[in-house]
Amino acid sequence: MGKPNSYRAVANANGMNQLAIIVLCHRIINSNGKLGGYGRGLHRKKWLIEHERQFTTN
Repeated sequence: MGKPNSYRAVANANGMNQLAIIVLCHRIINSNGKLGGYGRGLHRKKWLIEHERQFTTN
């Protein structure tokens, strides 16, 4: 985004996301590479990321 101090706005927008399966907010991670928060639980965030990884090719 080019605005390093806007993380709160991004977090609030993701927290209100009613279309989580379409607007994939679970893909947002902290700048240090850790998962960070997720309104539906970190166990779900981790599961979604691992599930998607099965279908990607690198």
